[in-house]
Amino acid sequence: MSTEKQAIDFVRYLLEQFCEDKEAIELEQTKDDLGVLITIRIAESDMGRLIGKKGQTISSIRTLVRVIGARGDERINVKVLEPLDTN
Repeated sequence: MSTEKQAIDFVRYLLEQFCEDKEAIELEQTKDDLGVLITIRIAESDMGRLIGKKGQTISSIRTLVRVIGARGDERINVKVLEPLDTN
Protein backbone atom coordinates (compact mmCIF):
# COMPACT_ATOMS: atom_id res chain seq x y z
CA MET A 1 0.00 0.00 0.00
CA SER A 2 1.38 3.40 -0.95
CA THR A 3 2.16 6.05 1.62
CA GLU A 4 -0.45 8.39 0.11
CA LYS A 5 -3.14 5.72 0.40
CA GLN A 6 -2.16 5.01 4.01
CA ALA A 7 -2.40 8.72 4.89
CA ILE A 8 -5.81 9.13 3.21
CA ASP A 9 -7.18 6.01 4.90
CA PHE A 10 -5.82 7.19 8.26
CA VAL A 11 -7.41 10.63 7.96
CA ARG A 12 -10.72 9.13 6.78
CA TYR A 13 -10.72 6.73 9.74
CA LEU A 14 -10.08 9.54 12.23
CA LEU A 15 -12.80 11.75 10.75
CA GLU A 16 -15.33 8.93 10.80
CA GLN A 17 -14.60 8.36 14.49
CA PHE A 18 -15.37 11.85 15.74
CA CYS A 19 -17.67 13.41 13.14
CA GLU A 20 -21.38 13.03 13.72
CA ASP A 21 -22.31 13.82 10.10
CA LYS A 22 -20.32 11.11 8.31
CA GLU A 23 -22.12 11.82 5.01
CA ALA A 24 -20.57 15.31 4.84
CA ILE A 25 -16.95 14.09 5.02
CA GLU A 26 -15.10 14.97 1.82
CA LEU A 27 -11.43 14.20 1.24
CA GLU A 28 -9.49 15.28 -1.81
CA GLN A 29 -5.91 14.43 -2.64
CA THR A 30 -3.67 16.42 -4.96
CA LYS A 31 -0.04 15.89 -5.79
CA ASP A 32 2.45 18.46 -7.08
CA ASP A 33 6.14 19.38 -6.82
CA LEU A 34 5.82 20.15 -3.10
CA GLY A 35 4.26 16.79 -2.23
CA VAL A 36 0.78 15.52 -1.46
CA LEU A 37 -2.01 17.73 -0.12
CA ILE A 38 -5.01 16.16 1.59
CA THR A 39 -7.93 18.58 1.67
CA ILE A 40 -10.68 18.03 4.25
CA ARG A 41 -14.20 19.41 4.19
CA ILE A 42 -16.72 18.40 6.87
CA ALA A 43 -20.03 19.64 8.23
CA GLU A 44 -20.00 22.94 10.08
CA SER A 45 -21.34 21.22 13.21
CA ASP A 46 -18.23 19.00 13.36
CA MET A 47 -15.63 21.73 12.82
CA GLY A 48 -15.12 22.28 16.56
CA ARG A 49 -14.26 18.63 17.05
CA LEU A 50 -11.82 18.66 14.14
CA ILE A 51 -10.03 21.83 15.21
CA GLY A 52 -10.04 21.02 18.93
CA LYS A 53 -9.16 23.24 21.84
CA LYS A 54 -6.57 25.80 20.69
CA GLY A 55 -6.15 23.82 17.44
CA GLN A 56 -4.55 20.85 19.17
CA THR A 57 -6.57 18.14 17.40
CA ILE A 58 -5.89 19.29 13.83
CA SER A 59 -2.28 19.99 14.75
CA SER A 60 -1.90 16.41 16.00
CA ILE A 61 -3.52 15.01 12.86
CA ARG A 62 -1.14 17.03 10.68
CA THR A 63 1.85 15.79 12.66
CA LEU A 64 0.80 12.15 12.39
CA VAL A 65 0.16 12.47 8.64
CA ARG A 66 3.62 14.03 8.17
CA VAL A 67 5.12 11.05 10.03
CA ILE A 68 3.29 8.63 7.72
CA GLY A 69 4.69 10.55 4.75
CA ALA A 70 8.19 10.65 6.16
CA ARG A 71 8.24 6.86 6.44
CA GLY A 72 7.69 6.71 2.68
CA ASP A 73 10.00 9.64 1.87
CA GLU A 74 7.05 11.81 0.85
CA ARG A 75 5.86 15.18 2.02
CA ILE A 76 2.17 15.06 2.99
CA ASN A 77 0.20 18.03 4.31
CA VAL A 78 -3.40 18.45 5.50
CA LYS A 79 -5.61 21.45 4.74
CA VAL A 80 -9.06 22.10 6.20
CA LEU A 81 -11.55 24.01 4.06
CA GLU A 82 -14.38 26.12 5.39
CA PRO A 83 -17.62 24.13 5.54
CA LEU A 84 -20.26 24.75 2.91
CA ASP A 85 -23.21 26.88 3.96
CA THR A 86 -26.02 24.39 4.61
CA ASN A 87 -28.78 27.02 4.72
